[in-house]
Amino acid sequence: MGTHRNGYKKETFILSVDVGTTSIRCHVYDKEAKIRGTCTTKVSLLYPEPGRVEMDPAELWQSFVTVVKGAVQDSGCHIGQMEAIGISTQRATFTTWERKTGRPFHNFISWQDLRAAELVKSWNQSCTMKSIHGVMKVLHFLTRQKRFLAASLVVFSTQHVSLRLAWMLHNCPELRKAVDENNCCLGTIDTWLLYKLTKGSVHATDYSNASTTGIFDSYQMCWSGFLCSLLSLPLSILPKVHNTSHNFGSSDPSIFGVAIPIMTVMADQQAAMFGECCFDIGDVKITMGTGTFMDINTGSKPHTSVAGLYPLIGWKIGHNVVYLAEGNAADTGTAIKWAQELELFTDVCETEAMATSVKDSDGVCFVPSFSGLQAPLNDPRACASFMGLKPSTSKNHLVRAILESVAFRNKQLYDVMRRETHIPISKIRADGGVCTNDFVMQLTADLVGRKIARPCHFDMSALGAAFMAGLGIGFWNSQEELKMLHSTDRVFLPQNGTQGDAKYRPIIQSWERALQRSMNWYGKCE
Repeated sequence: MGTHRNGYKKETFILSVDVGTTSIRCHVYDKEAKIRGTCTTKVSLLYPEPGRVEMDPAELWQSFVTVVKGAVQDSGCHIGQMEAIGISTQRATFTTWERKTGRPFHNFISWQDLRAAELVKSWNQSCTMKSIHGVMKVLHFLTRQKRFLAASLVVFSTQHVSLRLAWMLHNCPELRKAVDENNCCLGTIDTWLLYKLTKGSVHATDYSNASTTGIFDSYQMCWSGFLCSLLSLPLSILPKVHNTSHNFGSSDPSIFGVAIPIMTVMADQQAAMFGECCFDIGDVKITMGTGTFMDINTGSKPHTSVAGLYPLIGWKIGHNVVYLAEGNAADTGTAIKWAQELELFTDVCETEAMATSVKDSDGVCFVPSFSGLQAPLNDPRACASFMGLKPSTSKNHLVRAILESVAFRNKQLYDVMRRETHIPISKIRADGGVCTNDFVMQLTADLVGRKIARPCHFDMSALGAAFMAGLGIGFWNSQEELKMLHSTDRVFLPQNGTQGDAKYRPIIQSWERALQRSMNWYGKCE
């Protein structure tokens, strides 16, 4: 594809940046979706107090600019050859800033942050919530509208922006004062980057990011006035919501030397789903990174869950909305990294050989719950633990137990998803750093009894944002064309039919007992 853009009649490219929990990556993609240049830097996480996880907004912005410039330099191309930029970001990590100056009132509060755990527990057990659930059940009975059923089942989570924002409004007087003076903006990471890229002229987000905040009504496709009123959250500070495929404006020329159209911002898991080309109802994506996120395409209607699967907007292109149902486990890569820091192994690549060097975990169970347990148990007070330790337990047994726990959580989420959605599974694709581990992949395939495809490249969030930006600007023409560009590294087939599941059934039952004993560990004494 050639262009005269910015005076260059040369091959053009798409820039894509993925702001993850542990790193920021930028890739330069060509027409064949091959990476021509790349640059990565680590995300600095701050832990000011136990349970609190933050990031410095200024440092994040500087890192963003650095990786974009670094990727372009690595590609050997000129910045003027960049046709558009797409941005994928971790979800529900937010900050607030002064509308007039852009000065942040506080650091980014990470999606992993637990400062609002007591507030979440208090609200979920409150008479107010019980009353709301009761009223919504009656409304659902009378109207049969699924949004009322969803409201009758809603519970708050520390991973949502809603109660972490309520906590900040209560504990940060300067923020409260700015809200009263209409001098405050709220934004997740995508909104902050848009604001910085456009020198403060754009305060916006997209539907995929908005739907993960816990304060957006995915049925009505707008911010929830009811929830904002209930939690005393000011609607005035929330960004405008646009389509996922949308021209959000261009970067100010002073930043990169030229103005680059910003053609999409996407939440990372939805972007990974798009990058995996899971465009059809029943397509499933498993991302195993810092956490595990399992998503199923539910088509044009949101799924109403009773077990904690979250109805999300995958993306909105034109008038077409695609919904996902998602279950997650917060501590996948986190647990493996923790084991490495304990020197159970030196290199992550060793873990597969360590796990297969023993026939089983010798009765050891690992509960991956540094940030609580998510669906279907939904206990933010659960603790991480090893159970069943013996004098005969070796490092290999411990590592195997950790890797098994990843596959067990995958099986747990898959079973909930099948039971709740009643949607026939058409295909399963996996991505994320942990999917490079063949032991985890094979065990997951055995337990769910389905083949699982692993892509050649694992940065699916970045690829998804590139695909979306490229479609928006005509770099690619259709989703069918994108499917042709998708490449598979290996397909894991379930071994021994259903016997793999049967073999592990008693082990999973022991692990489930360990889960129960780890629950409510940090609960306050009544």
